[in-house]
Amino acid sequence: MKLNIGKRLFQYALTSKAGFIAALIALAIGVAAELAGPFIAKTMIDDHMLAIEKPFYETTSVDGTVIYAGTHFKREDRFEAGEPKGREARILQVGKSFVFIDGSVQVADGNRSFTNGTLTVTRGSDTFRYDAKALTADELYSFYKPEMPGIFQLIGWYCFFLVISIFAEFGKTYWLQSSANKVIQKLRLDLYAHIQRLPVYFFDNLPAGKVVSRVTNDTEAVKDLFVAVLSNFTSGIVTMAGVYVALFLLDFRLGLISLFIVPLLILWIVLYRKVATRFNTIIRSRLSEINAIINESIQGMSIIRVFRHQKQTQHEFEELNDDYMKHQNKMLNLNAFTSHNLVNVLRNLAFAVVLWYFGAEALGTTGSAVSLGVLYAFVDVLGRLFQPMTGMVNQLAVLDTSIVSSGRVFELMDETGEQVTDGTMPRYKGLVEFDDVTFAYKKDDVLKHISFTAHPGQTVALVGHTGSGKSSIINLLFRFYDPQKGTITIDGTSVKDIPKQWLRHHMGIVLQDPYLFTGTVASNVSLGDSRITREQVNKALCDVGADKLLAHLPQGFDEPVIEKGSTLSAGQRQLISFARALAFDPAILILDEATANIDTETEALIQSALEVLKKGRTTFIIAHRLSTIRSADQILVLHRGEIVERGNHDELMAQGGRYFQMYQLQSGTTATGTNAFSTASSEQEALLAEQTAVAAGAATSGKADTRAGTRSLQKPGSGQNGPGLAGGSA
Repeated sequence: MKLNIGKRLFQYALTSKAGFIAALIALAIGVAAELAGPFIAKTMIDDHMLAIEKPFYETTSVDGTVIYAGTHFKREDRFEAGEPKGREARILQVGKSFVFIDGSVQVADGNRSFTNGTLTVTRGSDTFRYDAKALTADELYSFYKPEMPGIFQLIGWYCFFLVISIFAEFGKTYWLQSSANKVIQKLRLDLYAHIQRLPVYFFDNLPAGKVVSRVTNDTEAVKDLFVAVLSNFTSGIVTMAGVYVALFLLDFRLGLISLFIVPLLILWIVLYRKVATRFNTIIRSRLSEINAIINESIQGMSIIRVFRHQKQTQHEFEELNDDYMKHQNKMLNLNAFTSHNLVNVLRNLAFAVVLWYFGAEALGTTGSAVSLGVLYAFVDVLGRLFQPMTGMVNQLAVLDTSIVSSGRVFELMDETGEQVTDGTMPRYKGLVEFDDVTFAYKKDDVLKHISFTAHPGQTVALVGHTGSGKSSIINLLFRFYDPQKGTITIDGTSVKDIPKQWLRHHMGIVLQDPYLFTGTVASNVSLGDSRITREQVNKALCDVGADKLLAHLPQGFDEPVIEKGSTLSAGQRQLISFARALAFDPAILILDEATANIDTETEALIQSALEVLKKGRTTFIIAHRLSTIRSADQILVLHRGEIVERGNHDELMAQGGRYFQMYQLQSGTTATGTNAFSTASSEQEALLAEQTAVAAGAATSGKADTRAGTRSLQKPGSGQNGPGLAGGSA
């Protein structure tokens, strides 16, 4: 059962859970430190700055008192329990000035005015007058002086929490990003390892560019999920939770009123993702297709240039790029419409509700619903609510892109792969038996009732027209596919009972167009396998005669090789692949028309190398040039998936059948004698017509399926061992 994307991402996050937990702890500490600021400001306003309007009483003590007109006064909340209080006095603010009232004040809330030594307080229809005296700046400062130590202490706490928030932000960012990098590293390793386990036929229908896009672009988008999205959403959720706790601590009613923001935000995110997912799915798909067409164009650049196909290729690319840009613009429009607009709407709505509900009571004439310090702290805290909300909304596009990319990555990882078995098996002798094997790639059988035996050390040649089933036999031998009927055994053991990696460990293949990797000549022989020493590499190259053909290279066997060995000739590449096969010493060797692309002079050298290579191992040769298989121990002639003739060269020539006709056509000679000619002429014409039709593309569906299997075998990088690879695990 497939887990959903969220659970699978969570499982990967658990691989670096220590870092994520540390980041979350740092995040919580940072949020708490930041939210301490408004509470400090509230305390400073209510307990120190505006608290000057609280009643003062005359006292005989000296500590924490204010001296005014020769009398010591202390604020009401500064008296110790049981400490005697004298007459009352008040300090009230009128506009920008402060006045001193020597006596109690019955009503202080309301509209205030001061004229000619009289303070007038009006609240509704009631008016209250008090004798008052304006305070000078020095006199006012004397009343604030006892509060300064408390204010400085609060400033110190504010700076302390600011430093904590700075370190917490650093820790959160470091741990979060380092953990995300580890997660993506593991995801990429798992994805690449899974690609190595996918069956060969999977790559027949998925362009290499699309695979590369999923390994690079899509995993990088998943990284954004752990870095940007997780950071913003986690910090946003933690911050919002802390803000609501702070709002409820400030005033329960303020907290309740502000709760309407949460469901609106959730609804907005759900609606956004419904639209954005559709766009992002197309965007990621187009990006993969763009990578695929670029990869294909680079690989086939010489063909594009020769056939002047540049305009058509550019047109295809422009169509994909235009469609990609069109959907990118749709996403930009969606983001522009939703991101800041949402936050601004919610912010304005929240402030409007608060001002409407509390403004009149707090600043009007009906009493004090909340203190000015509480209202200031509330506005500050509520403003902090929208900062993480902005970060969350701005990351919605990245969130959706990451989820879509995650789905594409996990879709590839959900493809059924081949089981990997560690270890190896002893080198087998190479007795290969096909017993009544029938096989189809799709519906139509491409091999029908194939039976033959290849004894250890024998050379078996497979000949026949295109689509006759030659490469399908090799695909079955490598277990790229398994037959629907019949059995294939090696040394008497069914290949189905042997782990694929063990089976292929003692097999080697040399393709018609060998594939070389970036590195050196020597590294392409050993493929970096520690079991193959440099001495073995040199000996293998010399044994196949590569030292003669590569003698002109400035650095010899250490000559750099660029991708696919494009700077080397076909003969040089072929000899290097021969040396590779020889170095790995396979028990079974497959040669897929290894001399088809070689000039006559080089062919003699390669034929000599072939004799060295075939010695002591069972060899299968797929041959179109029949002159190269005259010495084969057994030649199997295939026609439409069946073995129609078998024997050595002389035996088949004596039969005068299909092999005889094919050989005559290739050699350009005819049989002597009227009977031989009359027997062969009509069949030769039919065979020639059939080969011409195949070459022109008029292949049957069964042949098309067979060619698909051939591509599986010959496609660069598709095999578990790689093209021309003679050994190693899959």
